[in-house]
Amino acid sequence: MTSKHPGDQDIPPDSAAASRPRTPAELLRSRDYLAALALAGLLGVPVALASYGFLQLSLYAQRGLFGELPHALGLGREPVWWPLPLVAFGGLVVGLVIRYLPGSGGESPVDGFSPGGPPTARYLPGIALAALGTLAFGAVLGPEAPLIALGGGLAALAVRALKRGAPKQAVALVGAAGSFAAISTLLGSPLLGAFLLMEIASAGTGLTSVLLVPGLLASGLGALIFVGLDSVTGLVKPSLVIPNLPEVRELTVAQFCWAVVIGVGAALLGTAIRHLGAVLRGWVRRRVVVATTAAGLVVGLLACLYAVLTGKSTSDVLFSGQEALGPLLEHSSEYSAGTLVLLLGAKALAYAVSLSAFRGGPVFPAMFLGATAGLALSHLPGLTPVPAAAMGIGALCVTMLGLPLVSVLLATLLLLSSGLVVMPLVIVSVVVAYVVRAWLPSVPPESPSEG
Repeated sequence: MTSKHPGDQDIPPDSAAASRPRTPAELLRSRDYLAALALAGLLGVPVALASYGFLQLSLYAQRGLFGELPHALGLGREPVWWPLPLVAFGGLVVGLVIRYLPGSGGESPVDGFSPGGPPTARYLPGIALAALGTLAFGAVLGPEAPLIALGGGLAALAVRALKRGAPKQAVALVGAAGSFAAISTLLGSPLLGAFLLMEIASAGTGLTSVLLVPGLLASGLGALIFVGLDSVTGLVKPSLVIPNLPEVRELTVAQFCWAVVIGVGAALLGTAIRHLGAVLRGWVRRRVVVATTAAGLVVGLLACLYAVLTGKSTSDVLFSGQEALGPLLEHSSEYSAGTLVLLLGAKALAYAVSLSAFRGGPVFPAMFLGATAGLALSHLPGLTPVPAAAMGIGALCVTMLGLPLVSVLLATLLLLSSGLVVMPLVIVSVVVAYVVRAWLPSVPPESPSEG
């Protein structure tokens, strides 16, 4: 028999059960969860349609501005100076969006991906416009961050429209599913997109699988929509898979030694890029419209200098590298070691400048730079191009993103069968880079006054 203190109250069993947090198994059996699962599946289709349209629009605009417009103006082939006015104009567009539209065009990419709820509806136009100003006009950022934000925001908007006063947890759950659907095939696999968003959220609790299921459903349906639209429209979405690379049959001790070197080097290079981007971001914030336009000029100038010095295309430096990565690896023998070093320097500086001022994702430029660094090192003894590029991709991605599992998958999945062979090398380089990154000075986060 136990005694009661004054003020103690008997709690009815039903009330105690209601106040206790539900276990993952109880959540899976609940009607609210099943309803959210069904809604996530339904919303995966329109969100995938919108994301597909956004991707194709950015690619069409990019090819029109840099491919068709010079011919239309009677200039013939794209002049070497052509990126200067275009990237500067893109910077002006992005600067105006950041300055005058709600939401500052989305989050600054200097800090990589960060967990958080979906953006509100009033932020979506600015996010879309800033992303188009970045992607179409040649800044060195990718589409993944805007797609995650737009997909989550559209899904959350639909939930709020269907049910006013919807619980925040339901909005966040379906919003996350929208992000899954939006990015489902951009990274080459719906599963890889799922790992990306899971690592971003740092989902280390027992609820991981419960929260993941609606997103997987939405991303699977989104992938089907992308495949169907490709066949109907005849348009082709860029793929990360690179089929025509030399097959890697075995690994060597020298390659494992190089994995350590590449891991350390990538951590130093990536941290330098992130710090430079953070420093420049503080300057950009003081005069955002003028500074973002100037940032566009710098990116264009770097591309022009590279083209003049090497005879290669300015597109090697411009854009995210999403479409250029495959050709770079397939035709790496056409790039001398000096050309690769110049490309690495120009792209790295353009990447840092773009991070500071534009809006977009950091994944594809990190992959391209990592591959370029690996290919440059493959001119040294004991290292061949494909393993070197894979190690560089993984190590630089984990330095820029802080997501080790996704970085390993990104570096191995694009190499098809060779990816499984080189995976041990990639894991070593990623782990080394991840640990070294933790010992290096951290990048200061964006202050509220800057955002």
